[in-house]
Amino acid sequence: MAESRGGGCFPPMDLMRSEPMQLVQVIVPMESAHLTVSYLGDLGLVQFKDLNSEKSPFQRTYAAQIKRCGEMARKIRFFKDQMSKAGVSPKEILDKEIDIDLDDVEVKLGELEAELVEINANSDKLQRSYNELVEYKLVLEKAGEFFASAHRSATTQQSEIESQQAGEDALEAPLLQEEKSIDPTKQVKLGFLTGLVPREKSMVFERILFRATRGNIFIRQSVIEESVVDPNSGEKAEKNVFVVFYSGERAKSKILKICEAFGANRYPFSEELGRQAQMMTEVTGRLAELKTTIGAGLDQRKILLETIGDRFEQWNLKVRKEKAIYHTLNMLSLDVTKKCLVGEGWSPVFAATEIQDALQRAAVDSNSQVGSIFQVLRTKEMPPTFFRTNKFTTAFQEIVDAYGVAKYQEANPSVFTIVTFPFLFAVMFGDWGHGICLLLATMYLILREKKLSSQKLGDIMEMAFGGRYVIFMMSLFSIYTGLIYNEFFSIPYPLFASSAYECRDASCSEATTIGLIKTRDTYPFGVDPVWHGTRSELPFLNSLKMKMSILLGVAQMNLGIIMSFFNAKFFKSAVNVWFQFVPQMIFLNCLFGYLSVLIIIKWCTGSQADLYHVMIYMFLSPMDDLGENQLFPNQKIVQLTFLFLALVSVPWMLLPKPFILKKQHEARHQGQSYAQLDETDESLQVETNGGSHGHEEFEFSEIFVHQLIHTIEFVLGAVSNTASYLRLWALSLAHSELSSVFYEKVLLMAWGFNNIFILIVGILVFIFATVGVLLVMETLSAFLHALRLHWVEYQNKFYEGDGYKFAPFTFVLVGNEDE
Repeated sequence: MAESRGGGCFPPMDLMRSEPMQLVQVIVPMESAHLTVSYLGDLGLVQFKDLNSEKSPFQRTYAAQIKRCGEMARKIRFFKDQMSKAGVSPKEILDKEIDIDLDDVEVKLGELEAELVEINANSDKLQRSYNELVEYKLVLEKAGEFFASAHRSATTQQSEIESQQAGEDALEAPLLQEEKSIDPTKQVKLGFLTGLVPREKSMVFERILFRATRGNIFIRQSVIEESVVDPNSGEKAEKNVFVVFYSGERAKSKILKICEAFGANRYPFSEELGRQAQMMTEVTGRLAELKTTIGAGLDQRKILLETIGDRFEQWNLKVRKEKAIYHTLNMLSLDVTKKCLVGEGWSPVFAATEIQDALQRAAVDSNSQVGSIFQVLRTKEMPPTFFRTNKFTTAFQEIVDAYGVAKYQEANPSVFTIVTFPFLFAVMFGDWGHGICLLLATMYLILREKKLSSQKLGDIMEMAFGGRYVIFMMSLFSIYTGLIYNEFFSIPYPLFASSAYECRDASCSEATTIGLIKTRDTYPFGVDPVWHGTRSELPFLNSLKMKMSILLGVAQMNLGIIMSFFNAKFFKSAVNVWFQFVPQMIFLNCLFGYLSVLIIIKWCTGSQADLYHVMIYMFLSPMDDLGENQLFPNQKIVQLTFLFLALVSVPWMLLPKPFILKKQHEARHQGQSYAQLDETDESLQVETNGGSHGHEEFEFSEIFVHQLIHTIEFVLGAVSNTASYLRLWALSLAHSELSSVFYEKVLLMAWGFNNIFILIVGILVFIFATVGVLLVMETLSAFLHALRLHWVEYQNKFYEGDGYKFAPFTFVLVGNEDE
């Protein structure tokens, strides 16, 4: 995650409300425009607007310069690819302040590219020749063996024939010789071709040759044990050496075409043994020469690439900066005299002085005779949202922004998310042993953050490192809730005091709380360890965690509604205060706030009242007596009052607001829309939600339907959202039970065998199950559920999230961006 610009010390409003923004205009002389934009890029506090949006990229003022930078960027990418293949790493920039001339960079890049391309072309040509000679040598070896074998076989056969003829009868000999004599004019001389064919194509190659010549060929193939580099493709391939004997030019023509179709490389070969030996000697000598030449060429290429690597990062940064500057200059418009550039953009109000200083420095450094003009524009356009964050708050802000970027100066949910998000996670993940494991892993990331931030990490590791402070807070809260649950890898420990209960007699030792009597003060912090391992543990913890989930959920939903009040007050919208905040608070608290109070009363009094019965019959039979379910005097009257207020709050939310907005719109169009502008230093006035329809077509039906949907969503959401918080109970129970199962069914069971090998296996299984399931999968599960509770149940009470981020022109990350 990228960390936003800003330090650790800033006014409190920086987190609750986004920075006040202003639309500024700068008029810059042409001669200082480049340096001005460069200084503003170093400052990183201006988001320029595109004033030439109607023009295509090729019609803009600096299209030629961008094309020039693009060409240089192409050469740099080419160098980067070549260095990567050669294993050469570019050196880091020691002094980033050194300025180099773009023209010199362009000339140097052109010279180096031409030299590198020439070296590569010569190297490829030499390598191709080398590969061809390697194949030729194999053909000479394999085909030579074939011809030598055939020659030996023919010589042996001729000797046998001559010996047979010498022992024959003298009378029959002339007749036999006459029959076997052949007319020299009728002898057919066979031609042959030699070469290599890919092994996977060899059988098909032989079959096609046979069919094309109708069987009038003779072919021999020999397998090459090692792979050879193909001269054409440059890739290694398994090949066979072949010799094809044929008769006639027509057959030769067919064979040549088939060889070409199958990618078979052909090489010349002589029948004469002396000529074969001479060719082998020549090829071997030529191979040695080429190997030496290729090695020298590679050394020269590596030296050149190392020279490029020495200044690669400097050139890369310069070209990227220049390209970014010209892209920004293309967003500025030419004035009528074509001597100045006019730019508009958003900037924080606090940055006005810094921007003016940058403009002044640019004018002085560029020797401009005319200074730049800086002025603030008044507009009703919605500004971007900018929160100044540090490395701790950035990750929490990113969690909120993933749902939607806050509207300009809307209340920022991340202020409370810093605490509530890790706390709700810990409610589901509560185990101080697992929390310590998370804490140790996070401390490694935090203590080595300087080193890790400069390294290239994997996707998962990058996410973990970016959210290291979120995980750090999650681990601290997990330790806290684990101490409350009294669970250390599911094992309870009496850390703060001895248990408040003791057994009355021996009968209470059978995993039951029957027979326990209270002999000491109540356990001071968290769950008494005596509950763990008893039959009453699950019902007790279920009741505790379920009620606690409802209390936490109602508290956070109330916080969301209170945040909507601060939004309405900030934007001066009385309509939203009286007809949104007030009825929502009444509806939620008359039902579920009342339920929360009943839970607390039941805990304090030890009453046996059935809260399910109380809440259900509060709606179904509100007039019936409560009987044993009564928790306090006049409870029936209180319930009827709350039920009446909850029913009244629904039309209170639905009906008045659309009619009031309609009345305000009509009054605005009856001459009351004109008023004297207040003289104020604020350059920007944003309309409130209640008065946002002054210059738009007002559709009452659309407003009414929108309010109807909003009302139904809130009423139904109050029920479903409260039920949704029960996931805190469910996941906490699941985490506790899984941890208990791994401890009892793996570790303790392995311990019970009294075998060292089984014990070691059990410990390993326990460790891997704990890490894989509880520390990875359960962490991810609890994280996602906490995320849902914040995005849906909490933020939908007040957060619109329809803004857009402040994206200033800056050089901070330009060196790391992909082209």
